[in-house]
Amino acid sequence: MLYNTSNPKTVHREIKKLQPLNYNQFRWWRRFDTKTKPLPRGAKFIDRIKNGEYEFSHYYWQWKLTELELNDLYVKYKGDVREIIMSHAVDLARRKRLIEDFEKDEASRLKALKDGFMREFVMTKEEFDEHVIEFGGTTEEFYYYCLKTFDRSGKQMERRGRPKKVA
Repeated sequence: MLYNTSNPKTVHREIKKLQPLNYNQFRWWRRFDTKTKPLPRGAKFIDRIKNGEYEFSHYYWQWKLTELELNDLYVKYKGDVREIIMSHAVDLARRKRLIEDFEKDEASRLKALKDGFMREFVMTKEEFDEHVIEFGGTTEEFYYYCLKTFDRSGKQMERRGRPKKVA
């Protein structure tokens, strides 16, 4: 085995939840995308959470699928890594780019989640970090936990347009 991967049944089950993509010459290494599209910019934070925009990145499952395919090639070529590198360099490059996409996407999702909670509730970064580590549920359950625990009175909803006149 070339790569130590997750359970193949789990990987295939998660991949079935994704939508296959057509070939794109600029993003050729991506083969799947989520079925749910992001909400428009003005959507509420809780609606974004319910839409799954802050959940685990789908690039991870694409990465693991590529590793499973590379493991099959390893068995096919009887452990000759040099032959795999020569004939399937595209798959190795796909794996590398999917890892980069996963790390970048996961970091941006976590940052957006933290910023959303900071915007929605009156809490410090340290309080957020402390409560999110201790909490053992889903993102939506954490939102409702924060509704009970933290104050929202200091926060105003984002408004568009001209500010009110001050007399």
